[in-house]
Amino acid sequence: MSNRYEKSEEMLERAQQVIPLGAQTYSKSITQFPKGISPLFATHAKGAYIYDVDGNQFIDFINAQASITLGYCDTDVNKAVSEQLEKGSIFSLSSEIESQVAEKIIQMVPCAEMVRFGKNGSDATAGAIRLARAYTNRDYVAVCGYHGWQDWYIGSTTKDLGVPNNVKEHTLKYHYNDESSLEKLFEEYPNQIAAVILEPMNIEYPHPDFLRNIKQITHKHNAVLIFDEMVTGFRFANGGAQEFFNIIPDIATFGKGVSNGFPLSVIAGKKEIMSLMEEVFFSFTYGGETLSLAASLATLNKLQEKNVIANLINKGEFIIEKITYLINKYHLQDVLSISGHPTWSFLSFKEIEKYNSFMIKTFYMQEMFKQGILVYGTHNITYAHSDEDIEKLIQATEETFRLLKEYILKDNLKDKLECHPLEPLFKVR
Repeated sequence: MSNRYEKSEEMLERAQQVIPLGAQTYSKSITQFPKGISPLFATHAKGAYIYDVDGNQFIDFINAQASITLGYCDTDVNKAVSEQLEKGSIFSLSSEIESQVAEKIIQMVPCAEMVRFGKNGSDATAGAIRLARAYTNRDYVAVCGYHGWQDWYIGSTTKDLGVPNNVKEHTLKYHYNDESSLEKLFEEYPNQIAAVILEPMNIEYPHPDFLRNIKQITHKHNAVLIFDEMVTGFRFANGGAQEFFNIIPDIATFGKGVSNGFPLSVIAGKKEIMSLMEEVFFSFTYGGETLSLAASLATLNKLQEKNVIANLINKGEFIIEKITYLINKYHLQDVLSISGHPTWSFLSFKEIEKYNSFMIKTFYMQEMFKQGILVYGTHNITYAHSDEDIEKLIQATEETFRLLKEYILKDNLKDKLECHPLEPLFKVR
């Protein structure tokens, strides 16, 4: 076995003594990065590159779970944060930059008439649900994707340990691209559903009129429509997926790309609903923390000034085109597919007769990591990715696909794995 990740694994042993799983986030832990073939701890990152504790360099296509849109340590963002740091990061009073960022979001996001800030995505989605319940005086919520770790949502998944049963009962599931499944919930729970929440898009595009129909159904039943734009926001368009698809929700939640990786999330929506925040308790000591707000203002300004989104789309379209070509070239259509928006595309791994999708995904990651590409299926594009970086991704992908096809044909893929394959974390849909 190679000692390529020796220090990472030593650090993991240390971390597991004091941190469950040895990581703060499931998606950065050994549940997603198989021990033995993966870098586990980073030292620093710059632009499109990340460096691990063993001194390995990777072109990063994960980018902190899509929270990096401009690139790591963006010069303009760092400058704004550095200047704000000299003034202070938090005060006993509110600061002007809170209003500046709120005004910028209102300028950019179609649904935004008022804004409140949180620190992570779960803050924002939980706050939006509480608002909707207060506005409608109803308890039930309809969901069809992933919306964070808070009880109201995670109780609807298989990762529900610790969530009270009566909380679980108030979250109902419908299916993406199937508006009839939502209509059925409203029939089963008349005048009881406060909110319908969904990511406007994830792995697949919405069917024609799906989002419009969801909005019509939601409003017909006097419920609140919430778009979870944690990833799509400031990535699909400057105004998010709601601008891209021209469907305006009542409330939208944002995070990740709103501040190029600094801890900030957003609830934005109609004034009629958002004004209830004067009564609905949503309050954080660090809600007005100024460094993240400075990062956000710099990020949003750059998105407007540099035509960043068009740049991301062009790169992503090239990746989808080339990977589609490679899937066909190596006759892997029964094993792999690629889908999603160009700025956030997904390589999907399928079940085949002798190998499950997680075994195939583990092999893919193993070989891509060897070639200096940090990726686990998604291609989260940033403004910092160069044409050369994209070309290296395609070259590594071709070599990995070539080996994958060879080992499937020889029926020795399992023997070529250098670790235990990944296992599913939990079921969302």
